[in-house]
Amino acid sequence: MAELLYRLGKFSARRAGRVIVAWIIVLGIAVGGFLIGFKGLATSFDVPGTASGAVVDQLTAKLPDYAGAAGTVVFQSKDGSALTAEQRDAISAEVADAGDLPDVSNVIDPFSTEAERADRQKQVTDGQTQLDQAKAHLDAGQAQLDAAKAQLQAAGMPTTSLDAQQKTIDDGLATLAQKQSQLDQGAELLKLSDDIRVVSKDGSTALVNVAFTKPRLELSEDSKQAVIKHFEATPIDGVSVSFSTDIAQGVPQIVGVGEAVGVVFAAIVLIVVLGSLVAAALPLVTALFGVAVAALGSLAFSGVVDMASVTPVLAIMLGLAVGIDYSLFIVNRHRRQLLEGAEPHESVGLANGTSGNAVVFAGATVVVALLALNVTGVPFLGLMGTVGAVAVVLAVLIAVTLTPAILGLLGTRLLSKRARAKVGRVHHSDANAKAMSTWRAVLTVVATTIALLVVAIPALSMRVGLPDGSSEPVGSTTYDAFMQTSDAFGAGATGPLLVTANVPAGLSDDKVTETQLDIARKLADQSDVVAVAPIAVSDDHELMAFQVVPKEGPNSVSTEQLVKSLRELGPVDGDIHLGVSGQTAINLDISANLAGVLPLYLTVVVGLSLLIMILVFRSLLVPLIATGGFILSLFATYGAITALFQWGWGADALGIHTGPILSFLPVILVGILFGLAMDYQLFLASGMREAYVHGASARLAVAKGVRAGRTVVTAAALIMISVFGGFVFSDSTMIRSIGFGLAFGVLVDAFVVRMLLMPALMHLLGRSAWWLPCWLDRILPNVDVEGAALERRHHTEDAEAPVSISA
Repeated sequence: MAELLYRLGKFSARRAGRVIVAWIIVLGIAVGGFLIGFKGLATSFDVPGTASGAVVDQLTAKLPDYAGAAGTVVFQSKDGSALTAEQRDAISAEVADAGDLPDVSNVIDPFSTEAERADRQKQVTDGQTQLDQAKAHLDAGQAQLDAAKAQLQAAGMPTTSLDAQQKTIDDGLATLAQKQSQLDQGAELLKLSDDIRVVSKDGSTALVNVAFTKPRLELSEDSKQAVIKHFEATPIDGVSVSFSTDIAQGVPQIVGVGEAVGVVFAAIVLIVVLGSLVAAALPLVTALFGVAVAALGSLAFSGVVDMASVTPVLAIMLGLAVGIDYSLFIVNRHRRQLLEGAEPHESVGLANGTSGNAVVFAGATVVVALLALNVTGVPFLGLMGTVGAVAVVLAVLIAVTLTPAILGLLGTRLLSKRARAKVGRVHHSDANAKAMSTWRAVLTVVATTIALLVVAIPALSMRVGLPDGSSEPVGSTTYDAFMQTSDAFGAGATGPLLVTANVPAGLSDDKVTETQLDIARKLADQSDVVAVAPIAVSDDHELMAFQVVPKEGPNSVSTEQLVKSLRELGPVDGDIHLGVSGQTAINLDISANLAGVLPLYLTVVVGLSLLIMILVFRSLLVPLIATGGFILSLFATYGAITALFQWGWGADALGIHTGPILSFLPVILVGILFGLAMDYQLFLASGMREAYVHGASARLAVAKGVRAGRTVVTAAALIMISVFGGFVFSDSTMIRSIGFGLAFGVLVDAFVVRMLLMPALMHLLGRSAWWLPCWLDRILPNVDVEGAALERRHHTEDAEAPVSISA
């Protein structure tokens, strides 16, 4: 591999124009694919095989009107007063005109709904009055009949002549009893649903429910935008309009000010490390080029597969971070060789064969970790991993082809004028490296381990979920809709549950209301249920649907427990089985399934990467140390995320709304952070191994390896932290948490685990760190990650040749 990369590097340097043109063509293909294939991104997530998904399938078959996506438009008077008659009429007019919007099946007028509720309540009241009057009339008739019977009996006459009248009264009483039972059932159902409202009690807020014909994953962004445009087209004086996340949660902005600041900070680090603007610009240019190809290329397939909105953002995060780092490793090696007097093209080849070789293996660990996301069985997660892996592969290919090509064009101009004056007189030596003391190693291991475990403590209380409207930026339409709904109708109104009742044998018409009441009572008896209302019955009376409003919001602990409790309820009336769906239940199911795949994914990633590291380091203990350190840094990262995004420590300063941790974040962090952690492990431990096989003692080799790699690893880590950290200032809560998790994870793993804990453990292990069974040593190929053999061979070949440095 090293020899191949050496030749590829020299070819790219000598044929720079061809290589650059080839990559420009690749970019052109990506742009063309984007213009042709981009069809928009999904803002929803789905996991197959969930309990809520089974309920949706039932609804699709028997109650299709309730199987599609649904959202809410919130109208509220700006001064908090009750909506006027003119404002109500204007809202109703907009509702009436919304029926023809694309993919919209129904738009419900809140004022008509409240009027119907009032009518039903009046019907119950009037019906009771009529029944009472009829009962009084029958009672009076019965009294008269009883008096007549008494008179006949007193006269010794038979009463059979009054039997027909008695039967009429008895039949009337039976009919009244049946009607009273029906009326009582209707009245009780109304009472159970009393707190389900679409117009607030003070009259200031109205909810317009919009039902779509397509499920949320199939609903296009254009259809949702059409709803927004319709209700915003004609502003109503004194009334604000906002939209729930089901309608208005769009694709987040991919690049913003925070990301730009991160890139600027990365540029500053590059200037400090590489010593010139030209050298510092090169990794940035190649990384941005790779990001453009990766992002545009992946978006070109959005019309073929359902692509979540955070997928291209992840590709940009990774492509930018690893693209800068991988190019930096090669440029830094080439720069050092130029300072020592190497011929430029030869130096490019050697840098590509040595540092480029390490880049390929480092990139391989990241790619393996990302592609392993497909084993989770979660489609959107697997696609995120695949797109991220493609971005990393492109970063590697660009680093070993385009970077050498540009280096070949620059020649010695890569160096500053001051550095060029020192060419041939600069020599890098690790002769001053000294092994650390044993007591210092022990203290370092103990202190760093305790510190990481303390930071990880909040992770014990981590809750995962998907963001709701309260997590959106303050002032956004989705945040306003959530808060206005919560304040006017109660927190539970922001995330109602859809409960179905499956009646295998079906029901007769006269049993429907009675069965609905039995089920509604059962649901209302559960803790934290505010209201229950029957909303639909299938034509064959085999499926019923109910709306259940919980006491608290969709991401609360009580609502999560309520969903579990409802699913654990036994059959109602013997054979009626309940199911729970709705957006809240769907999100909870997705989160639970993602949490469930984490152990499997962690096992697969660690197992595959251990094999790669055993091959690279030719050791059993070094990979185990590396993996153990990663697990410590991973849980410390989980702890920091929980403290910030769930507990709220420091959240106000960053404008972050607290809530459950993004459900797929723990899984994503495993893949990305493990790959990046092994990058730094590779660049440090390979230097230790190189020193060890060249005769240094095991403990001195540790010091030499750290000394040789610390500058470039520090720079690479700072660059990644700045790039990932820039995304913390995104408007999207999902992207914020991903950016923070990656930035903090790199910070802890690079500076605490790789620079402190790992060298201390290596020192304590001494020679045993490099132990490998003889039988395994014989069968493992020598991959020579740092290209030491290549460097010795080509230095030997060129030892007698004069060094030529062209200006």
